[in-house]
Amino acid sequence: MAATEQQERPPLASARAPEDIRRAGKLVAKQAGGGTVASFFNANKETLKALLPAHMTPERMMKIALGALRTTPKLMDCTIESLFGSVVVCAQMGLEPNTPQGHIYLIPFENRRKQTTEVQIIVGYKGLIDLARRSGQIESLSARVVHERDEFDIDYGTADQIVHKPFLRGDRGKITGFYAVAKLKGGGVQFEFMSVAEINAVRDGSQGYQTANRYNKTNTPWISNYEEMGKKTVIRRLTKYLPSSIELASAVALDGRAEGGETQGLDRVLDGDFTVLPSGEDGESDEGDSPEGSEVDDESAPQNPATTKPKADPKPAAKPKPEPKQAQTATPYDPDTGVVIEGETAQAQRAAPASPASDDDDEDLFAAT
Repeated sequence: MAATEQQERPPLASARAPEDIRRAGKLVAKQAGGGTVASFFNANKETLKALLPAHMTPERMMKIALGALRTTPKLMDCTIESLFGSVVVCAQMGLEPNTPQGHIYLIPFENRRKQTTEVQIIVGYKGLIDLARRSGQIESLSARVVHERDEFDIDYGTADQIVHKPFLRGDRGKITGFYAVAKLKGGGVQFEFMSVAEINAVRDGSQGYQTANRYNKTNTPWISNYEEMGKKTVIRRLTKYLPSSIELASAVALDGRAEGGETQGLDRVLDGDFTVLPSGEDGESDEGDSPEGSEVDDESAPQNPATTKPKADPKPAAKPKPEPKQAQTATPYDPDTGVVIEGETAQAQRAAPASPASDDDDEDLFAAT
């Protein structure tokens, strides 16, 4: 994208809301009630309007946020400001969350350092495909699964190509790999292949998967939706070599933070203090900061000792008692629905057809709280 286009893009959030509305943003949706959630969005309507694409209105995005609260009830435990931030970021990327399209999802994420539950963005592989196509230089992008009984071959050289003929006369056998192919406008093809071992290496590095293993849980998307997660992983790797945009780069970076069990900082959008940087590019390492999977390190970077004035004769501080570690599990979710998975009850709820949204539904959303 040209530098002039980047300069013309409005800041992520520059308007400051009235103090009472800002205080309300610290509340969780369940405590605040539907009226306060709506008031918070209305108070920041101008911020939304400056960020939304022409075909999207603030009113539409507010209904999407309330709809996400309805389809994923655990979002009711999240702070309003993180809900607002997630909706703004989704709007900037032009993706509607928690819809049947499966582009992007809003899920609850427990920030133990802040002792709050925040909204977190999870990008689906279909969302990555949609964002990649928007660069205007990609004709098509797809991802496929390779099985052991398929005819599959890769030729590298002066004319790189993949030959894949699925086995159609019965069971295709175990999964052996995943690949993604992008056809560029004006000619040319880019593809990426990852073996099961490579996909599993990414899976094993996921904080959510590690936490599920630690507590013997099976309701992680890496188990319940392995193929979809494999497709997203190989697409994400392929995007490194494709014409990109700010939206696609942001989506990949956000998804990487979610995969690593790191906070996305969506509660800072209203302050205009929100940036999306890939892990390791913000001046401090995030590796090892989240040993329990969904515990996140949200402290600011330490000050430079060369520029920090030391205090005179500091009194020795009493040694604090170590806080007992609590078992913490990453919130499991279904990448195809955005709904948090919680055993048979949630599975039955997910299987039931969703009723169409209406204005009355939004008004009744908080009636039982």
